[in-house]
Amino acid sequence: MDVKKHIREKLLLVPNKPGCYQMKNKDGIIIYVGKAKKLKNRLSSYFRGTHTGKTAKLVSEIEDFEYIIVSSETESLIMEINLIKKYDPKYNILLRDDKSYPYIELTNDDIPKLSIVRNVNRKKNKDHLYGPYPNVTAARSTVNLLNRIYPLRKCRTFNKKPCLYFHIGECLGYCTHSVLKEKIDQMRKDIIRFLNGDHSLITKKINEDIIRESEKLNFESAKELKDLLDYITITLSKQKVEISDMHSIDVFGYYEEKDYLSIQVFFIRGGKIVERHFKIMPLIDDIENVLTRYIAEFYSKDILIPKEILLPENVDVEILENILKTSIKVPQKGTRKSLVEMANNNAKNALIEKFELIKRDEQKTVEANDELKCILDLDKLDRIEIFDNAHLFGTFNVSGMVVFKNGRPSKNDYRKFKISVDQNDDYGTMREVLYRRYFRVLKDNLERPDLIIVDGGIGQINVALEIINSLNMNIPIVGLKKNDKHRTEALIKTNPIEEIKIDIKSNLFHYLERMQDEVHNYTINYHRELRSKGSLGSVLNSVEGIGEKRKQELLKKYKTITRLKQLSLEELEELLPKNIAVNLKNFLNEYNDK
Repeated sequence: MDVKKHIREKLLLVPNKPGCYQMKNKDGIIIYVGKAKKLKNRLSSYFRGTHTGKTAKLVSEIEDFEYIIVSSETESLIMEINLIKKYDPKYNILLRDDKSYPYIELTNDDIPKLSIVRNVNRKKNKDHLYGPYPNVTAARSTVNLLNRIYPLRKCRTFNKKPCLYFHIGECLGYCTHSVLKEKIDQMRKDIIRFLNGDHSLITKKINEDIIRESEKLNFESAKELKDLLDYITITLSKQKVEISDMHSIDVFGYYEEKDYLSIQVFFIRGGKIVERHFKIMPLIDDIENVLTRYIAEFYSKDILIPKEILLPENVDVEILENILKTSIKVPQKGTRKSLVEMANNNAKNALIEKFELIKRDEQKTVEANDELKCILDLDKLDRIEIFDNAHLFGTFNVSGMVVFKNGRPSKNDYRKFKISVDQNDDYGTMREVLYRRYFRVLKDNLERPDLIIVDGGIGQINVALEIINSLNMNIPIVGLKKNDKHRTEALIKTNPIEEIKIDIKSNLFHYLERMQDEVHNYTINYHRELRSKGSLGSVLNSVEGIGEKRKQELLKKYKTITRLKQLSLEELEELLPKNIAVNLKNFLNEYNDK
């Protein structure tokens, strides 16, 4: 490999000490952050020998590097994670895992309440959190099950009179009735046992209720209870593992092949595997570095750190123990060793099953993005911003912007724009949106796109060019021209204006179509949201007894007609005087929201 002279000279000066390094491209942008026990050895490895896959692509873009020497390997890992968060480098994004899980919280109030939470690391007291659950539906089903069996508090605030839950036996009416503390404490203990994986108490209770209801000839109630029992035994009783410890344990395994790394995680709670998670990523760094960083970052998000973590070989246990402050082991024998091997085998199976899908996805995203870069003769194409407009006969005028990074949608970067003037003027809308967006980019020094895509032809492109030029920004702009069937058929590029036909069977066509669909759906959903809010305001204006204050309270709480229509009369009476609640319910029943 022909190493650039200045890189070769800098490598001679790098010490063999622990630290972090940042790889930069020709624009001085940091594209990768890593750590090393010995900086000189690690940095030199990038510029000798032959690389494949994503590592080869990374090395081809490196024009310079910087490094920071630290006093320990623990410090280097902490610095690496912080630098990745700060700079969000292109190649570190490929290794990121944004998966989060819902947990169930049993509040520690005098009268407890069950709720579903995601931002668990924001909670000061994590002792009342149980999970993780595979998805919010599973967590909600569990909460509904417990709320049905145990008459807990359902309301956020205490009302002046019992609500519907009291009348159907799912609340003890804490707002107006005194309840023995012993009874509340017993419910709390039963629920905690269940959430910790012991379903025997609730199973026994439901079986007793089934017998009682059957003896009363209440067969419909008995059938509902039987369905609840089936839910517990089938859905909640997960794979049992032969481990006596009932505390929380997470098990990691991995498998590496074809320049990809597959990582598998088992969450063991109450002696059962309650959930598992896997991640497949390109292998850019040493396996030890990637695994150690992945595990440290895994718990920096909304995942509770368990009492014990079991790891395979090739992970730096000492560093992780210093950071995570929990028991971490690399088991050598017994049940725990078998669990790690099971995680390794599952990681291998996941990679084998998903590899072809991963390669196909690469062709549809990264390779299609590279093809677009070549067609437009761009130096780089890491970030694309796409715009679309929506309105209804000039009203509820909005625009949306979606962002694709390295061929994939970056949803945290999406933006909505409510247009200041309601009128049927697509050019005016585009002019306002682009000015607002890129004036803000200049003002706040935000990341600039490598390409702007507008939905339209020459007219839209000229408006976009006018705004970008007025701000003295040099950003390429293209339009997407549609045919008579409203389907994209060509790219329109500038400097000079040129129409480029696209093969509708190509990956590039599907890539552009995906971007169009994404921005269209995002904008339309925002448009509908505003319409719904506007429609709800009109409905509330038509109901006798609802003044401006009540209208604003209802708009703030329910936002849409659909959500308000779902409320029962009893629930509306909790919010409004009875006669006004009746008026509103009758109006909503007759209202047809188009």
